[in-house]
Amino acid sequence: MQLSSPISLSFGRRRFLRQSIGIGAAAGLPWGLADAQPMPGGTVVPRFTTAAPGILTKRVERTGDVLPALGLGTFLTFDLLPGAPRSHLAEVARRYWDAGVRVLDTSPLYGSAETTVGDFVNATGNSDQLFIANKLWVTGEFLADEGHALKSLRESQLRLWRSSFDVMQCHSLVNVDVAVPLMNIWKKEGFTRLVGVTHHENDYHEVLARWVQRNVVDFVQVNYSIANRNAERTVLAAAQQRGVSVLVNMAMEKGRLHKAIGHNPLPDFARELGIQSWAQYFLKFVMSHPAVTCCLSSTANPDHAEDNLAALRGPVPDAAMRERMARHVEGLPGFSQIASLPWYPDKQQQYQGLIRRAQAAQRART
Repeated sequence: MQLSSPISLSFGRRRFLRQSIGIGAAAGLPWGLADAQPMPGGTVVPRFTTAAPGILTKRVERTGDVLPALGLGTFLTFDLLPGAPRSHLAEVARRYWDAGVRVLDTSPLYGSAETTVGDFVNATGNSDQLFIANKLWVTGEFLADEGHALKSLRESQLRLWRSSFDVMQCHSLVNVDVAVPLMNIWKKEGFTRLVGVTHHENDYHEVLARWVQRNVVDFVQVNYSIANRNAERTVLAAAQQRGVSVLVNMAMEKGRLHKAIGHNPLPDFARELGIQSWAQYFLKFVMSHPAVTCCLSSTANPDHAEDNLAALRGPVPDAAMRERMARHVEGLPGFSQIASLPWYPDKQQQYQGLIRRAQAAQRART
């Protein structure tokens, strides 16, 4: 698979643009309407019924899709300044694909990540074989105004070259009371197969759990790690009760877990699970929770990608082993200080894309 190959404007794509501009835009609807396949009544059917042999998989409750328990996240890592080298990211994407990973999570809020991801996956011709979870972060000119949301959807369709998505999520619960009903309309119209809500902070776990309990979402994305198990008693419990699938972010606490562990060796019992690194230790802990459908892992380093992917294979920790894993790290010096560390400690100069540039410009003005 040559991820660096150029993307040609095929006849199919020229037709897509003609239909989109001539029909979708004129009607005030998302581009690609003519190519979408509406599903009456929001009916969904599985697109993924098998996975690569030997890897840990989970089932999407509402559709029956069989997905690898590890996915590729793109926050910061796939955000680049225009013209910056990005062959390393193409290699990360290739290694995830070759290992059988099919879940990819991104967002319009992630700087240039949507564009970067779209270029890579479409260069391979494999876009339609990916389970893409995207996000919506919009308000509107007035209450229930869909204008901003439709613009966001159109832009995501073009960047990722998809007429529809597997999951559309309300990003960080922004305007959630309007966004969730709208996304459920899109679900009926064929622009997304599933609807979700997301957040990455503990303060919003109760709110996420209430949305799960309402039975109006199919997915919930939440922060959860071996160092931060708060979601277990709220979001994960509600998801299991309602049959809602779970995406996990911050499974390695944005590099803070590795900083806290330092050079401590792996415990001997890790070998029983085929674990050869702390990354695999942390990821296996998250993936093994019964409520977790897919754990998102993000990196810009191909070697780290290879390390992460090894967590998909080998024995899966049971409940007793999970508690043993947690107790071991909780006893290590400095582990209780993880929450006080900055994201990506010792790597503050990495991931210099549109987001970091905007943050730096804002700091300079304060």
